[in-house]
Amino acid sequence: MFAFSDLFQWDRFITPTIIKTFYWLVIALICLFGVSGIFSGLAAMAISPFAGFLVVLYSIASVVVGIVFSRIIAEFILIVFRINEHLGAIRDQGGGMR
Repeated sequence: MFAFSDLFQWDRFITPTIIKTFYWLVIALICLFGVSGIFSGLAAMAISPFAGFLVVLYSIASVVVGIVFSRIIAEFILIVFRINEHLGAIRDQGGGMR
């Protein structure tokens, strides 16, 4: 985790520790919107069964795609910070090009 003093110093990034919290918040929002879409589809089935069924399918597919894409974005952010750490370690070893 990070200490409060890390917020005022630029020696260490806090994003890699916070990104997991944001990821789970995004997953919760995606699931809430998915459940809302499913209920909307079920309500629309009373008017038009086929259209309501399509809304339910679309909502389920959107939840799956949203979860996958949010994971990809979170991993991409973590990879960028990991690359930065590895480049810093290479620089500190003196293995850089001159």
